[in-house]
Amino acid sequence: QVQLVESGGGLVRAGGSLRLSCAASKGSISRYTMGWFRQAPGKEREFVAGSSWSGGRTYYADSVKGRFTISRDNTKNTVFLQMNSLKPEDTAAYYCAAVLTYIITTSRSDYNYWGQGTQVTVSS
Repeated sequence: QVQLVESGGGLVRAGGSLRLSCAASKGSISRYTMGWFRQAPGKEREFVAGSSWSGGRTYYADSVKGRFTISRDNTKNTVFLQMNSLKPEDTAAYYCAAVLTYIITTSRSDYNYWGQGTQVTVSS
């Protein structure tokens, strides 16, 4: 079992960058596939990026490919989402999630553990 805490959200202008962090305050993430999801007002929560347990494999939603990078440091029990070239449509609450599996799944229903979310707002 893990408890996840996100940080790093904020207000940024279009074209800017933010780096989100997701730290496990309880438990170890080393055996978990980790994912980042986001939810904009009035919309469903959607997959953004995922990392296999070792970090050797990653997967991205088409909307963020080439702009966002997921990485992890299992020794520090932390996952990161580097977000560059931000657009107003990236505005959302961002959540990290964990699932004990070897594959990267994009389905939010597969993930067992969730953080509380951090807000990202991109102004035009």
